[in-house]
Amino acid sequence: MSKVLVIGCGGVASVAISKCCQVSEVFTELCIASRTKSKCDALAAKLAPNTKTVITTAQVDADDVQQLCDLITSYKPDLVMNIALPYQDLTIMDACLACGVNYMDTANYEPENTDDPAWRAIYEKRCKEAGFSAYFDYSWQWAYKKKFEDAGLTALLGCGFDPGVTQAYCAYAAKHEFDTIDTIDILDCNGGDHGYAFATNFNPEINLVSAPGSYMENGKWVEIPPMSIKREYDFDQVGHKDMYLLHHEEIESLGKNLPDVKRIRFFMTFGQSYLDHMRCLEDVGMLSTTPINYNGQEIVPIQFLKALLPDPASLGPRTKGKTNIGCIFTGTKDGKPKSYYIYNVCDHQACYREVGSQAISYTTGVPAMCGALMMLTGEWTKPGVYTVEEFNPDPFLDALDKYGLPRSENHSPVLVD
Repeated sequence: MSKVLVIGCGGVASVAISKCCQVSEVFTELCIASRTKSKCDALAAKLAPNTKTVITTAQVDADDVQQLCDLITSYKPDLVMNIALPYQDLTIMDACLACGVNYMDTANYEPENTDDPAWRAIYEKRCKEAGFSAYFDYSWQWAYKKKFEDAGLTALLGCGFDPGVTQAYCAYAAKHEFDTIDTIDILDCNGGDHGYAFATNFNPEINLVSAPGSYMENGKWVEIPPMSIKREYDFDQVGHKDMYLLHHEEIESLGKNLPDVKRIRFFMTFGQSYLDHMRCLEDVGMLSTTPINYNGQEIVPIQFLKALLPDPASLGPRTKGKTNIGCIFTGTKDGKPKSYYIYNVCDHQACYREVGSQAISYTTGVPAMCGALMMLTGEWTKPGVYTVEEFNPDPFLDALDKYGLPRSENHSPVLVD
């Protein structure tokens, strides 16, 4: 029925590709492309015996628009799934526009080089005008809206779990549970234990922990010092965990698309030992990206640290426990106050048994496949650039229920103060 080009072959991409191959009646042909073709070949060989999906592989440098165009022109996909690195979003969008093909990704654009003078001038202007200082934001991709509209193409942004499923939860609550929504609290809890004293997935977690937190209140950003707002919550099937208010990308799009919501916050759990390690490493300069000279050789501290610590890809078979990610809402229905909690609980070991990855990759890869499914079956297609909450949430959540991330609901949740 459909040909799909997947760019990327890391942990999340491997899960998304594995799940695509479980729905071969829609994903009839699939090309896995990455800078390192051998990784693509290995995954294809692993999946081919158990799927009817016809899998091919290719080598591509996703930083190079011409290479991307050459691959898209030769393969002729119906959809490009960008599950590569966030700084490659714009080059892949450019290639999709040039070749006339629909686009989707799992995370919004973030520059590779935050010291680039041209980028920094635009960034500093945005900080002053918008009121938040995170390096990642949707403005760069939203700027493509008219180009995709004029081309008659759809671009779906941020279709992982958060962002992604959490926005679908918001759209679902607005459609089915509330007449008006006053507050949204997005809670991301990882109750997994990998058995190491310390390990990290580097850039995503480091950026979140070290950057100022922010939330939206009455349509405006409120920025706070890093990790300065802490709460404790009792998560279903996980238990009591400390969580911290962070900046996260879906707050930006929800503030734009649900403008009547009075407050939107995002919390993520971190253990005290993890935070102590991070603070110590930051204090001694080991999280720095600035090269230093050591014994006549130039090294980047964080890259040296990455070589010392466990490879994040090796954590899957060791990780036990569960994740719990969802949204708590307050508002009104039929003139009466109401609260509502919709969330998913995902088991690390069950994920590893199914696809060879832990729940962190699984909870991003499955929504990517389900988002692609929505686009390929015509459920989510309209010219322009959109985030998940701008589409009908019902078929998407039904697909998540079916393919591994079922929703749970609580109509009288404990609220976060």
